[in-house]
Formats: sequence, C-alpha cells, structure tokens
Amino acid sequence: MKILLVCAGGMSTSILMKKMEAYWKENGEELEIKAVGLAEYQDICSGYDIVMVGPQVSYRLNEIKENTGLPCAAIESFDYAVANCPNIMKLAKKLYSEK
Repeated sequence: MKILLVCAGGMSTSILMKKMEAYWKENGEELEIKAVGLAEYQDICSGYDIVMVGPQVSYRLNEIKENTGLPCAAIESFDYAVANCPNIMKLAKKLYSEK
C-alpha cells in the first residue's frame, strides 16, 4: 500500500509517518508512505494508492479528493495526536478497498 500523508507543511506528519511504518512492519504489512505539505501533494500524488490528510488541513479534503482522484480521508484528531496506528491502519485499509 502506498500512502500519501498531507498536512500543512509536512513536518508533524513525518513523526506520524515513522510510527506508522514501524506499526505496519510489526504487523507484516507492506507500506510505502510519504509525508508532504499542501504545496507538494499534487506533484507526486499519481504514485500513490490513497491520500490521508492531517486534521489541521481537513478543511481542504474535498479539494484534495478532486485534485488527486484518489480515495482520501482525514485522520481523526485524537488518532493523529496520539499516533493511534491501529485505527489509522483500519482507515487506510478502508480507503484502499475503495480504490
């Protein structure tokens, strides 16, 4: 699964990205993930299966869906804040099934 994480600048999602990579690996799942800011996502989205959006930019979710044509969802604020990887993985798998 190839996930593009989008947040305001790509910094806070980098932390989450590392935790997600570790969690997926522990669970024997393949994952390629990249964290980028709003200014970058359109340039690279074609190489990804799904887009997950940080809560701080969730107000741009519809625009991101339109621009990428990929399954997209915002990560819940609490799950994002505490890096609740089991919940985030469930959301990612749900999105991937919509592909």
